[in-house]
Amino acid sequence: MFLSLRTLVYHAPDLVAARAFYVKLTGQEPYFEAPYYIGFDINGFELGLDPDVAHVKVGNNQVAYWKVASIASTLDWSLQCGALLEQPATQVGEGTLVAQVIDPWGNYIGLIEEATL
Repeated sequence: MFLSLRTLVYHAPDLVAARAFYVKLTGQEPYFEAPYYIGFDINGFELGLDPDVAHVKVGNNQVAYWKVASIASTLDWSLQCGALLEQPATQVGEGTLVAQVIDPWGNYIGLIEEATL
């Protein structure tokens, strides 16, 4: 049975650059670092970076959405960090906004700002 989203792994062949990008983007230092994997704890959720791209096709075949307090400021910060805008903030119903950016390695990062009721 599925309980909750636990880990998202992004593949990035340049692990040093990916580490720097995600430290800047999230404001968090990794809790685990090895030549084959870097793990971040983002409020109890694991963001993993894996340099092995042998069986990976770059593209938007998966998008995990990160809950954010302000989609506008998070989009702005993401672009300042070097991400590219894929989908601007879009209303998807009942005040909920979603957007997507792409990291320097082609991984899509979904952002969601949920309406407060």
